[in-house]
Amino acid sequence: MEPFSYGQAIRRVRAKPGGEERPVVILWKIYMQTIVSKIATGVTAMTMMTAVACAQAAPVFQIQPVKPLATLLPEALRATPPAPRGDERQPDLVELTTLDPDFHLDIRYATSRNILGEPLYSQARAFLERPAAEALVRVLKALRTQGYGLLIFDGYRPWYVTKLFWDATPPDKHMFVADPAQGSVHNRGCAVDLSLYDLKTGQPVEMPSGYDEMTRRAYADYAGGTEAQNAARALLRDAMAREGFTQLPEEWWHFDYRDWRLYPVQNIRFEDIPAK
Repeated sequence: MEPFSYGQAIRRVRAKPGGEERPVVILWKIYMQTIVSKIATGVTAMTMMTAVACAQAAPVFQIQPVKPLATLLPEALRATPPAPRGDERQPDLVELTTLDPDFHLDIRYATSRNILGEPLYSQARAFLERPAAEALVRVLKALRTQGYGLLIFDGYRPWYVTKLFWDATPPDKHMFVADPAQGSVHNRGCAVDLSLYDLKTGQPVEMPSGYDEMTRRAYADYAGGTEAQNAARALLRDAMAREGFTQLPEEWWHFDYRDWRLYPVQNIRFEDIPAK
Protein backbone atom coordinates (compact mmCIF):
# COMPACT_ATOMS: atom_id res chain seq x y z
CA MET A 1 0.00 0.00 0.00
CA GLU A 2 1.40 3.42 -0.93
CA PRO A 3 2.28 5.95 1.78
CA PHE A 4 -0.49 8.40 2.64
CA SER A 5 -0.07 12.14 3.01
CA TYR A 6 -2.25 15.15 3.68
CA GLY A 7 -1.59 16.32 0.12
CA GLN A 8 -2.88 13.01 -1.27
CA ALA A 9 -6.00 13.35 0.88
CA ILE A 10 -6.69 16.76 -0.62
CA ARG A 11 -6.17 15.51 -4.19
CA ARG A 12 -8.44 12.49 -3.65
CA VAL A 13 -11.37 14.06 -1.82
CA ARG A 14 -11.20 17.81 -2.39
CA ALA A 15 -13.85 18.05 -5.09
CA LYS A 16 -17.46 17.00 -4.73
CA PRO A 17 -19.48 16.10 -7.83
CA GLY A 18 -19.93 19.31 -9.75
CA GLY A 19 -16.56 20.71 -8.66
CA GLU A 20 -17.52 22.16 -5.27
CA GLU A 21 -14.69 22.09 -2.75
CA ARG A 22 -15.23 20.28 0.53
CA PRO A 23 -14.74 22.29 3.74
CA VAL A 24 -11.30 22.11 5.38
CA VAL A 25 -12.76 20.44 8.47
CA ILE A 26 -13.97 17.52 6.33
CA LEU A 27 -10.52 17.18 4.75
CA TRP A 28 -9.01 17.14 8.24
CA LYS A 29 -11.38 14.39 9.42
CA ILE A 30 -10.64 12.22 6.39
CA TYR A 31 -6.90 12.78 6.86
CA MET A 32 -7.00 11.80 10.54
CA GLN A 33 -9.23 8.77 9.93
CA THR A 34 -6.88 7.49 7.24
CA ILE A 35 -3.75 7.89 9.39
CA VAL A 36 -5.38 6.15 12.36
CA SER A 37 -6.61 3.33 10.11
CA LYS A 38 -3.15 2.80 8.63
CA ILE A 39 -1.51 2.78 12.06
CA ALA A 40 -4.09 0.32 13.39
CA THR A 41 -3.65 -2.10 10.48
CA GLY A 42 0.15 -1.83 10.35
CA VAL A 43 1.18 -0.06 7.14
CA THR A 44 4.76 -1.08 7.86
CA ALA A 45 6.48 -3.31 10.39
CA MET A 46 7.97 -0.23 12.05
CA THR A 47 4.54 1.34 12.47
CA MET A 48 3.23 -1.83 14.14
CA MET A 49 6.27 -2.04 16.42
CA THR A 50 5.66 1.55 17.47
CA ALA A 51 1.97 0.90 18.12
CA VAL A 52 2.79 -2.12 20.30
CA ALA A 53 5.41 -0.17 22.25
CA CYS A 54 3.02 2.71 22.80
CA ALA A 55 0.26 0.43 24.02
CA GLN A 56 2.55 -0.84 26.76
CA ALA A 57 3.94 2.55 27.76
CA ALA A 58 2.95 4.91 30.55
CA PRO A 59 0.51 7.79 30.00
CA VAL A 60 1.89 10.75 28.07
CA PHE A 61 1.88 14.48 28.80
CA GLN A 62 -0.68 16.39 26.70
CA ILE A 63 -1.72 20.00 26.32
CA GLN A 64 -4.96 21.62 25.22
CA PRO A 65 -4.22 23.29 21.85
CA VAL A 66 -4.99 27.02 21.82
CA LYS A 67 -6.90 26.49 18.55
CA PRO A 68 -8.43 23.37 16.97
CA LEU A 69 -5.94 21.29 15.00
CA ALA A 70 -8.46 21.23 12.15
CA THR A 71 -7.76 24.97 11.81
CA LEU A 72 -4.03 24.96 12.54
CA LEU A 73 -2.87 22.12 10.27
CA PRO A 74 -4.12 23.59 6.97
CA GLU A 75 -2.60 26.93 7.98
CA ALA A 76 0.75 25.26 8.70
CA LEU A 77 0.70 23.42 5.37
CA ARG A 78 0.06 26.67 3.49
CA ALA A 79 2.79 28.60 5.35
CA THR A 80 6.27 29.23 3.93
CA PRO A 81 9.42 28.05 5.77
CA PRO A 82 12.38 30.41 6.35
CA ALA A 83 14.37 31.03 3.17
CA PRO A 84 17.76 29.27 2.92
CA ARG A 85 20.92 31.37 3.20
CA GLY A 86 22.32 29.82 0.04
CA ASP A 87 25.57 28.45 1.49
CA GLU A 88 24.18 25.38 3.31
CA ARG A 89 25.19 21.80 2.65
CA GLN A 90 23.08 19.66 0.35
CA PRO A 91 20.68 17.64 2.54
CA ASP A 92 21.37 13.90 2.83
CA LEU A 93 18.77 12.46 5.18
CA VAL A 94 19.38 8.85 6.24
CA GLU A 95 16.87 6.51 7.88
CA LEU A 96 18.29 5.37 11.23
CA THR A 97 16.92 1.82 11.19
CA THR A 98 18.80 1.10 7.96
CA LEU A 99 22.09 1.73 9.78
CA ASP A 100 21.63 -0.46 12.86
CA PRO A 101 18.76 -2.71 13.99
CA ASP A 102 19.34 -1.78 17.64
CA PHE A 103 17.75 1.61 17.02
CA HIS A 104 14.28 1.03 18.43
CA LEU A 105 11.46 3.40 17.48
CA ASP A 106 8.67 4.96 19.52
CA ILE A 107 7.58 7.67 17.09
CA ARG A 108 4.88 9.31 19.18
CA TYR A 109 3.93 11.82 16.49
CA ALA A 110 2.71 8.95 14.28
CA THR A 111 0.18 8.06 16.99
CA SER A 112 -2.23 9.90 19.25
CA ARG A 113 0.17 9.43 22.20
CA ASN A 114 1.81 12.86 21.92
CA ILE A 115 1.38 16.35 23.35
CA LEU A 116 -1.43 17.25 20.94
CA GLY A 117 -3.31 13.95 21.15
CA GLU A 118 -3.57 13.39 17.37
CA PRO A 119 -1.33 11.61 14.81
CA LEU A 120 0.83 14.22 13.07
CA TYR A 121 3.09 11.97 10.98
CA SER A 122 1.76 9.55 8.37
CA GLN A 123 4.70 7.18 8.90
CA ALA A 124 6.59 5.97 11.99
CA ARG A 125 10.14 6.64 10.76
CA ALA A 126 13.24 8.53 11.93
CA PHE A 127 15.84 10.31 9.77
CA LEU A 128 18.97 12.39 10.41
CA GLU A 129 21.53 14.05 8.18
CA ARG A 130 24.24 11.50 7.40
CA PRO A 131 27.04 12.85 9.65
CA ALA A 132 24.64 13.06 12.61
CA ALA A 133 23.25 9.60 11.86
CA GLU A 134 26.73 8.07 11.69
CA ALA A 135 27.68 9.78 14.97
CA LEU A 136 24.55 8.32 16.57
CA VAL A 137 25.58 4.84 15.41
CA ARG A 138 28.84 5.32 17.31
CA VAL A 139 26.88 6.35 20.42
CA LEU A 140 24.77 3.21 20.09
CA LYS A 141 27.84 0.98 19.77
CA ALA A 142 29.38 2.50 22.91
CA LEU A 143 26.18 2.08 24.92
CA ARG A 144 25.72 -1.48 23.68
CA THR A 145 28.84 -2.51 25.62
CA GLN A 146 27.06 -1.31 28.78
CA GLY A 147 23.85 -3.19 28.05
CA TYR A 148 21.79 -0.39 26.52
CA GLY A 149 20.24 0.50 23.19
CA LEU A 150 18.78 3.76 21.91
CA LEU A 151 15.03 4.38 21.81
CA ILE A 152 14.22 7.03 19.19
CA PHE A 153 11.24 9.34 19.63
CA ASP A 154 11.94 11.75 16.77
CA GLY A 155 14.62 12.92 14.36
CA TYR A 156 14.17 15.08 11.28
CA ARG A 157 10.87 16.93 11.50
CA PRO A 158 9.16 18.70 8.58
CA TRP A 159 8.92 22.45 9.15
CA TYR A 160 5.12 22.55 8.95
CA VAL A 161 4.94 20.31 12.05
CA THR A 162 7.17 22.74 13.95
CA LYS A 163 4.81 25.57 13.00
CA LEU A 164 1.85 23.47 14.09
CA PHE A 165 3.46 22.86 17.50
CA TRP A 166 4.20 26.57 17.99
CA ASP A 167 0.72 27.71 17.00
CA ALA A 168 -0.99 25.04 19.12
CA THR A 169 1.08 25.50 22.30
CA PRO A 170 0.04 28.04 24.97
CA PRO A 171 2.51 30.97 25.10
CA ASP A 172 3.59 30.13 28.66
CA LYS A 173 5.01 26.84 27.34
CA HIS A 174 6.75 28.21 24.24
CA MET A 175 10.13 27.52 25.84
CA PHE A 176 9.46 23.84 25.09
CA VAL A 177 8.84 24.30 21.34
CA ALA A 178 10.89 25.86 18.53
CA ASP A 179 10.01 29.16 16.87
CA PRO A 180 9.08 28.40 13.25
CA ALA A 181 10.27 31.84 12.16
CA GLN A 182 13.82 30.62 12.76
CA GLY A 183 13.29 26.96 11.96
CA SER A 184 14.40 24.25 14.36
CA VAL A 185 17.39 21.94 14.52
CA HIS A 186 14.90 19.11 13.95
CA ASN A 187 13.95 20.80 10.66
CA ARG A 188 17.62 20.69 9.66
CA GLY A 189 17.87 16.96 10.31
CA CYS A 190 20.41 17.42 13.10
CA ALA A 191 18.33 17.01 16.27
CA VAL A 192 17.23 13.75 17.81
CA ASP A 193 14.85 12.99 20.67
CA LEU A 194 15.78 9.73 22.36
CA SER A 195 16.21 7.68 25.50
CA LEU A 196 17.75 4.37 26.59
CA TYR A 197 16.31 0.87 26.62
CA ASP A 198 17.62 -2.28 28.28
CA LEU A 199 19.08 -4.70 25.73
CA LYS A 200 18.15 -7.74 27.83
CA THR A 201 14.51 -6.87 28.41
CA GLY A 202 13.81 -4.44 25.58
CA GLN A 203 12.12 -2.14 28.10
CA PRO A 204 12.69 1.63 28.25
CA VAL A 205 14.98 2.86 31.02
CA GLU A 206 13.21 5.09 33.53
CA MET A 207 14.15 8.78 33.36
CA PRO A 208 13.24 11.74 35.65
CA SER A 209 10.30 12.67 33.39
CA GLY A 210 8.34 11.34 30.48
CA TYR A 211 9.08 12.31 26.89
CA ASP A 212 7.70 15.71 25.83
CA GLU A 213 6.68 16.49 29.41
CA MET A 214 6.44 20.26 29.71
CA THR A 215 7.40 20.49 33.38
CA ARG A 216 10.50 21.24 35.45
CA ARG A 217 11.17 17.49 35.66
CA ALA A 218 12.13 17.55 31.97
CA TYR A 219 15.04 19.94 32.54
CA ALA A 220 18.49 18.46 32.04
CA ASP A 221 19.62 19.69 35.47
CA TYR A 222 16.52 18.62 37.41
CA ALA A 223 17.76 17.06 40.67
CA GLY A 224 14.48 15.63 41.92
CA GLY A 225 14.63 12.27 40.18
CA THR A 226 15.70 9.04 41.82
CA GLU A 227 19.37 8.11 41.90
CA ALA A 228 18.83 5.54 39.15
CA GLN A 229 16.89 8.00 36.95
CA ASN A 230 19.52 10.70 37.28
CA ALA A 231 22.31 8.22 36.58
CA ALA A 232 20.59 7.00 33.41
CA ARG A 233 20.13 10.58 32.21
CA ALA A 234 23.81 11.31 32.85
CA LEU A 235 24.88 8.14 31.05
CA LEU A 236 22.90 9.18 27.97
CA ARG A 237 24.18 12.77 28.11
CA ASP A 238 27.82 11.74 28.38
CA ALA A 239 27.61 9.15 25.59
CA MET A 240 26.00 11.70 23.27
CA ALA A 241 28.47 14.46 24.17
CA ARG A 242 31.43 12.27 23.20
CA GLU A 243 30.10 12.16 19.62
CA GLY A 244 29.31 15.85 19.23
CA PHE A 245 25.73 16.10 20.51
CA THR A 246 24.62 18.82 22.95
CA GLN A 247 21.71 18.31 25.31
CA LEU A 248 18.95 20.93 25.33
CA PRO A 249 18.70 22.43 28.85
CA GLU A 250 14.88 22.25 28.93
CA GLU A 251 14.60 18.68 27.58
CA TRP A 252 16.82 15.79 28.73
CA TRP A 253 15.81 13.76 25.63
CA HIS A 254 16.71 16.40 23.00
CA PHE A 255 20.21 16.52 21.48
CA ASP A 256 21.58 18.80 18.75
CA TYR A 257 24.43 17.68 16.49
CA ARG A 258 27.34 20.10 16.32
CA ASP A 259 27.10 20.86 12.57
CA TRP A 260 23.41 21.78 12.51
CA ARG A 261 24.02 25.33 11.34
CA LEU A 262 25.43 23.99 8.08
CA TYR A 263 22.07 22.59 6.92
CA PRO A 264 18.93 24.30 5.60
CA VAL A 265 15.46 24.18 7.09
CA GLN A 266 13.54 21.44 5.27
CA ASN A 267 9.85 20.78 4.81
CA ILE A 268 9.93 17.46 2.94
CA ARG A 269 7.54 14.74 4.11
CA PHE A 270 8.89 11.33 5.14
CA GLU A 271 7.27 9.60 2.18
CA ASP A 272 9.04 11.97 -0.22
CA ILE A 273 12.58 11.44 1.15
CA PRO A 274 14.58 9.51 -1.48
CA ALA A 275 15.57 5.97 -0.48
CA LYS A 276 19.31 5.54 0.05
